[in-house]
Amino acid sequence: CSIQRRHQKLIEEAPSPIMTDELREKMGASAIKAAQAVNYNSAGTVEFMYSNGEYYFLEMNTRIQVEHPITEVITGIDLVKEQIKIAAGEELSIKQEDIGVTGHAIECRINAEDPLHDFVPTPGKIVGYRSPGGIGVRMDSGVYTGYTIPSIYDSMISKLITWGSDRDEAIARMKRALSEFIIVGIPTTIPFHKALMKNDNFKEANLHTGFIEENKQDLIMEIEKVVEEDKEHEKIMQGAFLPPKKVAAIATSVNEYMNRIREDQNQK
Repeated sequence: CSIQRRHQKLIEEAPSPIMTDELREKMGASAIKAAQAVNYNSAGTVEFMYSNGEYYFLEMNTRIQVEHPITEVITGIDLVKEQIKIAAGEELSIKQEDIGVTGHAIECRINAEDPLHDFVPTPGKIVGYRSPGGIGVRMDSGVYTGYTIPSIYDSMISKLITWGSDRDEAIARMKRALSEFIIVGIPTTIPFHKALMKNDNFKEANLHTGFIEENKQDLIMEIEKVVEEDKEHEKIMQGAFLPPKKVAAIATSVNEYMNRIREDQNQK
């Protein structure tokens, strides 16, 4: 979670590139101790800072974390489901010894922000939207063509997650997914993430909380190139975006068709 702007994360990955089995065991024990100290009993995140071989307590978030999808895809556990079960007074369906880590996951937060102007928020109407998919790709989102990003809430539009057998494969899949992700009408952080995936320091996992500032010039140069390339792609794709009324009409027709099928099945 090191790459941040305004002390808020832009990208997360799991496991951490610096993580070892020994460090995970120590951090896990510290996290459990912190939760037990306040009798905490729900989904939550204990965060640590790591520097020069040592880790330090940062904070505890008493909620499901924003980046829960990357934990889910490397463990195969539905954290939201488990959180709801706890709230309903039920027991967890898993034990600590049941949890394993498989592969590597990366999450890019797609925000309505302009990365070329210090990530200033860019609320407005989405006039074209196409999300990526495929093997090892997960999308958590709720926006669509015609949706208006409000100015009074957080600027995050979507969370794009990729999984790979290792970090290199997760990065490769993220590059491909970002190349397929199109949002027209407002500036977003998609160009930033495209530039980041090409950055040598990122690829070599030389990460810290001052990463953006330290790599600012290289990132800006790459983002500018990406933005120009994306403009050409948007022109090509413009005709492929359906207007909101047409999308709604198609959705209504599909629902009517499915309802007729259900009625026929019930009559039989």
